[in-house]
Amino acid sequence: MASSGSNVKWSQKRYGPGSLKRTQCPSECDRRCKKTQYHKACITFCNKCCRKCLCVPPGYYGNKQVCSCYNNWKTQEGGPKCP
Repeated sequence: MASSGSNVKWSQKRYGPGSLKRTQCPSECDRRCKKTQYHKACITFCNKCCRKCLCVPPGYYGNKQVCSCYNNWKTQEGGPKCP
């Protein structure tokens, strides 16, 4: 599904907005946050974002462009809300 290099393509149907049900958020966020040293914070914010956006980007970091809602939700300071 993904190609190597900087031109990675991910399936919008599998990872895009609305691709998940709310009940799938915990397992998708476990996958997303598996390798971070800030696991608890990552899980908390990932689940919050997933419940709103119904998607979690592929991989452990980055790839947020696949899930536009997840990518565009910002903190009051303008930083990313979703991990």
